[in-house]
Amino acid sequence: MSTNNEEQHKKPTYLLILLSLLIIPTCILGVLAIKSYINQASATSKAQEALKKEQQVAAENEQIEEEEETETEPTPLPDGKIVYLTFDDGPSQYTAEILNILKEHDIQATFFMQGINLQKQKWHDDVKRAVDEGHYIGAHSMTHDYQILYEQQHFVAEMEETLQIIDDITGTNPRLVRAPYGSAPGLNPVETRDEIVDVDMQLWDWTIDSLDWDLANNPQQIVTNIQNELNNEREVILMHEKQQTVQVLPQIIELLKEEGYEFVVYHPSQHFPMNFQYDDRL
Repeated sequence: MSTNNEEQHKKPTYLLILLSLLIIPTCILGVLAIKSYINQASATSKAQEALKKEQQVAAENEQIEEEEETETEPTPLPDGKIVYLTFDDGPSQYTAEILNILKEHDIQATFFMQGINLQKQKWHDDVKRAVDEGHYIGAHSMTHDYQILYEQQHFVAEMEETLQIIDDITGTNPRLVRAPYGSAPGLNPVETRDEIVDVDMQLWDWTIDSLDWDLANNPQQIVTNIQNELNNEREVILMHEKQQTVQVLPQIIELLKEEGYEFVVYHPSQHFPMNFQYDDRL
């Protein structure tokens, strides 16, 4: 009787052990399967993210290449008489006034700015505004010092420094420069011009010198000087950021309109040689 009871008690125990042996491995396999699924899903998600990033980078690179191709593709200049208004020696206390006048007449101009002035934080907003409103900003050296630039041969170094400051402020990466006092005779040594070409700079002088810098007491003569020199279908007018220039700038604009000129801003894709050295490489 006792033996039968013991056997009856053992049967449930055996069943529990048997069930445990079946259930535990199944649970373990289930957990492993879930972990495997999670790992695979995570790996798939990471692979999809990586692929998406690769596709995004490829699309961005393609867009950059297209933009670079567009930028380097030559754009023809307008037919007929064209004029470039250029202003040296900024930024200055007059930059905003010049920009206001140009905006009023819907004209874009080309500015050649000095590094020593560009370093002054108070004029950075005007520099950025000029770019935002479609004007071009090139370099006019750091010091504007003839001896340092030409006799000590720091021309290229100063221009590179100035161009970098412009790029830091505006993000435009300009390569156009204007030589203080003009490229002749300062850039007579071919070695200096070779160096300019080697660093991928381009250089512009002018066709008309308004002599505005020397006419503080006679602003009207600035207009007369320009009028007397209007001889070409393509003119590049040299002016400076001076009070007298601001005073007569509206008159200069009206004069050029009456003479049938279309106003053009410098663009690298439309570059043409304009230097007193007659060096077509520049």
